[in-house]
Amino acid sequence: MAIIAILAGLILSTAGYVQKKGATSRAEAEVAALSAALESFKADMGDYPAITNGSPTATTVNPGSSDANSRILMTNLMPLTTGKVYFEFNKGMTNAGGAIVDPFGNRYGYMYPGTMSGSNFFDLWSTVGTTNTNAWIKNW
Repeated sequence: MAIIAILAGLILSTAGYVQKKGATSRAEAEVAALSAALESFKADMGDYPAITNGSPTATTVNPGSSDANSRILMTNLMPLTTGKVYFEFNKGMTNAGGAIVDPFGNRYGYMYPGTMSGSNFFDLWSTVGTTNTNAWIKNW
């Protein structure tokens, strides 16, 4: 019985690691895809969508992105009525409030003009559920 319990513990810890690694890879892919969509938006409209409150710092787990700001970004990249769709958001990328969320359930941060990547560029990041900014997935 002890051997079975030890093996079960090893399997469960490995499964958690694999799940977190998969979520991290998905967040990296989504940041890259959202960045490409924002570049396409800028090519057509002449500028990125402007959302300036907040900053990419470790002051909160979800800095720079309220549900309202997230809806503004979503409306610009995927208009509901008419206009070009720059990014197709699936159901797993939004929460009940309509915010764009990462695979960890936290809002993506977006700010333009950016403070980290320059005033003529946007900041886009996922906190991956930690306040350690070195572990964040970001576009700068």
